[in-house]
Amino acid sequence: MRYVRYPGTDKMVSSVGFGGLRFDKSKSNEENAKLVIYAYEKGINYFDTAPGYVDDRSEDIMGIAIRELHARGKNDFYISTKGKPMVYDTKQKAIQAVKRSIERLGVNKIDFYNVWGLKNLAQYNACMSEGGQYEGLLECQELGLIDHIVFSSHQPGDEVLRVLDEGKFQGVTMGINILNYHYRWDGIQYAYDKGYGVVAMNPLSGGTIPSHEKELSFLAKDKETPTQAALRFNINSKEITVSLIGFNNIEEIDMACKIAEENKVFTKEDRDELLEHFSCVTNEMCTGCSYCKVCPKDINVPAYMLMYNEKQMFGKSDEQMQDIVYGLEYWNYTANTVGRAKDCIECKACEIQCTQSLPIISRLKEIAKWEAQKEDVYQKL
Repeated sequence: MRYVRYPGTDKMVSSVGFGGLRFDKSKSNEENAKLVIYAYEKGINYFDTAPGYVDDRSEDIMGIAIRELHARGKNDFYISTKGKPMVYDTKQKAIQAVKRSIERLGVNKIDFYNVWGLKNLAQYNACMSEGGQYEGLLECQELGLIDHIVFSSHQPGDEVLRVLDEGKFQGVTMGINILNYHYRWDGIQYAYDKGYGVVAMNPLSGGTIPSHEKELSFLAKDKETPTQAALRFNINSKEITVSLIGFNNIEEIDMACKIAEENKVFTKEDRDELLEHFSCVTNEMCTGCSYCKVCPKDINVPAYMLMYNEKQMFGKSDEQMQDIVYGLEYWNYTANTVGRAKDCIECKACEIQCTQSLPIISRLKEIAKWEAQKEDVYQKL
């Protein structure tokens, strides 16, 4: 494993981090915790989680693994978790949230605590208001419950710069990958140049890259796959301190660690070459974070939005999209939900939560038409 110093700290962190958003929900907490321990044994020492991840199981899974590592006398790893400024909107709520995460994780302190999911400056200002979340985090820091206060952002690059310029945080966690980096690289470069830590999440664009290796073959060089190229882009960019990956099995961990050890970088020339293949639509793609899964009609919004990527990124026709939303993949995604696209009541709960600020409602309307058209075809057969 390759290690780098997290800027502004004395912590040597692994260039590959374990992202706790994508644990296998079909497995027990104990089974998932074994994967965390395996990652530690492979040299990964940065573990990221949050309350609410994996149906609110992620912190508990991490906690099981951490307690096992402590029992072995191991404590040379770092924990990152998060709290939303609009949920923990008072100093006291913020303090209670930190203490709750500490208890669940089985640690004495949080190494990196993120003000979670800033989407705009209004949320940042709310966090920084008198008696707000940031004051609570500062008190936790004074009490030794937090080492470093950072933030996770879904903002455009220029807004990230404005937040960093306030000087309240030591680092930023951002959704960065080989498909969207050109929209956010200004923020990454600025943070790096100014000595802030940069933690990259969502390196495979919500599964889009592994699912479309043929279409994205231009990403890869030599004998690597597009998936490997995407991981290499994040893991080996010097501007990125830690690349978070949501692992599902040991093979994925082995591959990421190997890429880190080989340290074959993407140069500026490589990045410029990639720009020739990109269109402006890549910033409008769903990342698969599933924050929008809040529908009161039980519509599986994340599944629909991931499928809409087929049209947005790959230019599929309406007829092709009819087949996609009506196919086996669709039913696998939505097997445990009741609502369909046509059931949308335009309450905007999903759009409020969307980290990309996507026009979800209008997309659901378009998808509902595709479904209806396909149903008409089958009824006429």
